[in-house]
Amino acid sequence: MKKKLFLSLFFITVLIQIVLASSPFEHASWISIKKDLQKGNQWICFRKEINIKEKNSSIPMHIAVDSKYWLWVNGKLVVFEGELKRGPNPNDTYYDTIELSSYLHKGNNTIAVLVWYWGKNGFCHKSSGNSGLIASISPNKRLIVTDATWKVKIHPAFGETGNPKPNFRLPESNVHYDARYGMEGWNQRSYSDKNWENASVMGLYPCTPWNKLLPRPFPNWKDSGIINYVQVDKKEKNDTLFIIGKLPRNITVTPYFKINAKAGQLIDIRSDNYRGGSEYNIRTEYITKDGIQNFEMPNYINGHHIIYTFPKNVKVISVGYRETAFNTQHIGSFRCNDDFYNKLWNKALNTMNLNMRDAIQDPDRERSQWWGDAAIISGEILYSCDNNGVKAIKKTINNLVDWQKPDGTLFSPIPSGSWDKELPQQMLASIGKYGFWNYYYYTGDIETLRHVYPAVKTYLSLWQLDENDLVKHRSGGWDWADWGDNIDVAILDNAWFCLALESASNMAHIVKDKNYASFCDSIRKRIITAVQKNFWTGKFYRSPQYKGITDDRANGMAILAGFSTPEQEINIREFLKDRYSASPYMEKYILESYFVCNDINGGLARMKQRYQNMVNSNLTTLWEDWRIGGSGGGSINHGWAGGPLTLLSQYVAGISPLGIGWNQILIHPQLGNLKWVECAVPIKDKTIKIRADKKNNELIIYLNNKTDRTCVVAIPQNAKSLKVNGKDISFASLKLIQKNNVDTNGLLSLELKEKYAVIRIICNK
Repeated sequence: MKKKLFLSLFFITVLIQIVLASSPFEHASWISIKKDLQKGNQWICFRKEINIKEKNSSIPMHIAVDSKYWLWVNGKLVVFEGELKRGPNPNDTYYDTIELSSYLHKGNNTIAVLVWYWGKNGFCHKSSGNSGLIASISPNKRLIVTDATWKVKIHPAFGETGNPKPNFRLPESNVHYDARYGMEGWNQRSYSDKNWENASVMGLYPCTPWNKLLPRPFPNWKDSGIINYVQVDKKEKNDTLFIIGKLPRNITVTPYFKINAKAGQLIDIRSDNYRGGSEYNIRTEYITKDGIQNFEMPNYINGHHIIYTFPKNVKVISVGYRETAFNTQHIGSFRCNDDFYNKLWNKALNTMNLNMRDAIQDPDRERSQWWGDAAIISGEILYSCDNNGVKAIKKTINNLVDWQKPDGTLFSPIPSGSWDKELPQQMLASIGKYGFWNYYYYTGDIETLRHVYPAVKTYLSLWQLDENDLVKHRSGGWDWADWGDNIDVAILDNAWFCLALESASNMAHIVKDKNYASFCDSIRKRIITAVQKNFWTGKFYRSPQYKGITDDRANGMAILAGFSTPEQEINIREFLKDRYSASPYMEKYILESYFVCNDINGGLARMKQRYQNMVNSNLTTLWEDWRIGGSGGGSINHGWAGGPLTLLSQYVAGISPLGIGWNQILIHPQLGNLKWVECAVPIKDKTIKIRADKKNNELIIYLNNKTDRTCVVAIPQNAKSLKVNGKDISFASLKLIQKNNVDTNGLLSLELKEKYAVIRIICNK
């Protein structure tokens, strides 16, 4: 027995050593200033002289901090705002990897790091409770790590602004910078740090409170460098000069200025979105020194305009900004003959871009990852972004399950140090057909599916049925279904739960858990029968205990959840023509209910009616509510409003996966009253492009397939002739399309392996 115990302990010890040895932070220590000097909203400078004897083609630097960092090598800026907000799970921390080979040279080199320690929790960040830096550099099989030989100094120019401060949801603080106390050139090689303290060692990796370090799952931000505004306007009032820089669209930026001034004058920098979502966000104060000086606001803000407030006697030499954005290429596109839908698609793209940063996020008052938003935005990413965008979805999914509570509850936003409330319907949406399963179906990422599957099973086990086989309402920590009123919660509970069961059953089949798949299918069938029996009125779905106006959300979801029969769907779509209670969040699903019923004109008409004000607005992003300043604070940059991007590409242009991971590509354009559409969709960083032209009873599809996948073109049953590249195709050679082993509305399929093709279909009128 003792021998077995000894061997077990031995193997465990060896395993731990192997894991630690594989870490790039082996022998590295977390370093900081002395613990009794640490405080929140503190900026700390680190320097280290290193010697490179022989330069390799690759010299990686691995680095982690709490909370953000800026990195210079030999005086050259390498990283502007590094590190993800803390919290891959409730305990651990992310780290970055940066390639330094092009910045280092043989001989002595200077590494300089500026760390901003927030020191407080937020809806998107869990503070470790200690400022810290850990790094390792690997030149030519040597290892240079953070230790007590690094030099450290609190940056004396940074301080606290007066009120108003950012709202409580944000871990970031305003920036106050007093240039009279600036350390000119501290990040340059020539600077002398001999009077700086040696760094205090907080612990050898791995140690609390930062614990395990996990790699950043996608690259650092795109960085434009300092560029000019589209337009600069000046206004004077009394002794104040206002300079307003116009941005090309609503984007995230760090403003810059160069001035000549006397010491001690206050300059304010903020955006026109400073109270986006109704509450205070981020701003910066700058106190001048004597003479010519320049400054770049380090903490990013977003808006359409940047507003500088200068004392009138300050001479402004130049202003500009740096755009930093999530590092993805927007491969997808959509155009048609009706410019309304083009503007809507592009505004949805702009909004999605703004809603990607440390996580898929609300970018204004919270900068946090609500999963109702994330489920919709993930669809937009899949139809517009390269594989880096897909990595953002994967991070979002992993975060959700890795923050699951011990009792099985899922909650968002996460990562979070100051929120832990479950929104039950949003959690069902996240793990369901339009969340986790949609991600897997489009990517084929089996690793992530296997990782989330146990969490999905555990969470679903918390839900129960009543004596009528209907879902018992689960209020969670925040009993919320949508903004607005007239919400028939009982139907939505049953719809979201059935969509989650459908997703779980699909997952169970993939991982060969047949018993659980059968269990999910059985429960789902019982609920559908009960819903049809108890909630169908003959004209629409409505729960008996509900007292409000019949809910458009509930009826759209009834179609998507599989409650409705084809005859019922006709009645529901008629009912939906003049019922508009849903916010932009739930409107996506109502619109989708039209498209899954092949009512393209109905869906396009409702889309135009609902989004008319947003499309006509001068704002370049979509809103949280149908009016600015509406429900939830009325943010003007809310990704959940961008569902039309997905719907137009998926259903109108008709490009979607036919099989997991785009095993085949279904081409099924349904133009409705539109005359033509052009669309490109990314598939693993390659593209499938089509143009579809409709005239009378002829449909011409121009196919440009740059992927290695076979295209399956949908041919309507009423087609009477078919040509591909000028050659007649016999209908006898066609088969019925099947998607997930189910016939797709009696459509015939034409398989095409050609990279380029012109398909002409003439149909009976």
